[in-house]
Amino acid sequence: MKPKLLVVDDETGIVDMMKRYFEPRYEVLTAYSGEEALRRVTAAPDLILLDINMPGLDGLTVCQKIRAYITCPILFLTARMEAADKILGFGAGADDYIVKPFDLDELGARVEAHLRRERRRHESATVRFFGEGELCVDYSARTAAVCGEDISLSRREFDIVELLSLHAGQVFDRERIYEAVWGLDGEGSNDVVMEHIRKIRAKLAAHTLHGYIETVWGCGYKWND
Repeated sequence: MKPKLLVVDDETGIVDMMKRYFEPRYEVLTAYSGEEALRRVTAAPDLILLDINMPGLDGLTVCQKIRAYITCPILFLTARMEAADKILGFGAGADDYIVKPFDLDELGARVEAHLRRERRRHESATVRFFGEGELCVDYSARTAAVCGEDISLSRREFDIVELLSLHAGQVFDRERIYEAVWGLDGEGSNDVVMEHIRKIRAKLAAHTLHGYIETVWGCGYKWND
């Protein structure tokens, strides 16, 4: 079965161009507005190419609305280059930025790289317990629970938990975490790592006194079992 892409852009020509390019390898769904995109995500795409600058419901708002329910990669299509816009996008749940005008072959390579990463995650399905069984992390379902109580983690938050917990005791600096979670092509700031770790700690602290993510001052973070 072909992977399923959802292409969202209010410019018909761009949508048609990407549809023609991707159709030999993927099943391509299309939407021409944010409102239509919200309806199309019910088809469970494997990856979403989402324009930011659309009239009405823009791409940032669409991403925020669907990210809690859609775990697939979301790649923003944008003419914006400002760092502040990129930070907003990553904060909304985006996985990558594609700057217009873009090269189709480069876009295709990025799409395939994100889909490969998703396949590797599914293939390495496993469950691990930490803190004498207090915390359960299910890497297949991408869920975490403390004493049976589910912890609501965003996609990026779980990615960080996954990276650190699979390498318990190993110290990761912010740059390495950013590259592992956001990818080498990520164009945001690694300061976003601190904010995500703060949120993870707060969510875990609501259920346990154990500090699973330890700060190693001047070095980075490590998983403390």
